[in-house]
Amino acid sequence: MTRCSACGASGLVPHLQVAGDAGPDGLIPTTDRFGTALADLVRCPRCDHRQTEPMPSDALLDSAYAGAASEDYIAEEAGQRETARRTLQRIEKLLEPAHAADNGGPREPALLDLGCWVGFLLAEAVLRGWRAVGVEPSEFASTYGRERLGLDVRTGDLLTTPLPERHFDAVVMGDVIEHLPRPAEALERIAALLRPGGIVWLALPDAGSLVARRLGARWWSVIPTHVQFFTRSSIRALLERQGWTVLEIATAPKAFSVRYYLERVGGYSPRLARGLVRAADAAGAADRMWAPDFRDRMAVVARAPGSD
Repeated sequence: MTRCSACGASGLVPHLQVAGDAGPDGLIPTTDRFGTALADLVRCPRCDHRQTEPMPSDALLDSAYAGAASEDYIAEEAGQRETARRTLQRIEKLLEPAHAADNGGPREPALLDLGCWVGFLLAEAVLRGWRAVGVEPSEFASTYGRERLGLDVRTGDLLTTPLPERHFDAVVMGDVIEHLPRPAEALERIAALLRPGGIVWLALPDAGSLVARRLGARWWSVIPTHVQFFTRSSIRALLERQGWTVLEIATAPKAFSVRYYLERVGGYSPRLARGLVRAADAAGAADRMWAPDFRDRMAVVARAPGSD
């Protein structure tokens, strides 16, 4: 019997018919095709979570993510780094004061980024004085982080790559948990890796947002890479079920160039997207940084179990 990945309830009901193939580029982190998932979506009446039914196999996902490659985010490095700085500022404000010292002496706080892609957040963390480690299944992205940015990025599975337990002050999973067939297992692993009082920072699409409800199957987060569709209530249910204390849930806009956002319109109308980009180029605005808040992406911060 299929159970809700968030609250564990049974009795999931049909939600959206969106099944289709992944397209010619396979499962990659970005896409311009909206309204297609690897299976139709079902919804949990108890916590309002949505997920694909059936879930794809681990073998399919492991193979797809290991071979994933995309230049899109590299071209948007400035925006990615600005978004990372905002994230790190928030994490630093929420960390307990005790994390500033170890055995009475100062120490660098330790951060782990699971699913770090090419490592722009890690790079910003190092600049701010963190000891930063990343894990990334993509050979392309992890190699970029190591060889181009000089970062400690380990190529491997997010849940099985060897890491020291009770070592990290903060764990980041940005745009990752919606890709995992068993998100509860990820939270269990993270809890074991965090020091007492440590926090996890999650960024993920908000399937309960007004934009998501209005667009339905045409919402831009309905793509082949996503197998979980959390709402604010369902991500809270998942965390609290695993013993985490939710500290805050807020919107999480991302900074990209105007060009990048306008090109995403191509998922609905390629002709309109081309026209908008031409107009932005003519106005000298295409390469400006933009962080519109559509209120359909959330940042969730939670304290690890047993931190009281």
